Amino acid sequence: MAQKRVILELGTGNDLHGGDYTKAALRAVQDALHHSSLTMIRTLKVDPRTGMFVDVTIGVQQPDKVDLEKVRASLPYGIVTVKAVKGGLDVPDPEGNDIAVIASAAVAVRLELP
Repeated sequence: MAQKRVILELGTGNDLHGGDYTKAALRAVQDALHHSSLTMIRTLKVDPRTGMFVDVTIGVQQPDKVDLEKVRASLPYGIVTVKAVKGGLDVPDPEGNDIAVIASAAVAVRLELP
């Protein structure tokens, strides 16, 4: 059977102080997850631990500063892959010598379907 994408959810997250790209990424993933209810998983009798494939793409200005393993571990089910790419937004605060990090997340779920 071929894997077919059945859902794509988007989310945003931020770290307003501290410039923590992983924290912003985790918040973006949680935002995307809270927009979804995958009732079809039960309806189709798919085991979410072994039959659901989750692809996460995180967009931030400094992708190499995202702890991909922490992001992967934050998803409750599925065979998860995570990648970070250039995107998102950094908003500097020159007076406070600080940066606000805004991350975007795309969470795609694939199932093996005929």
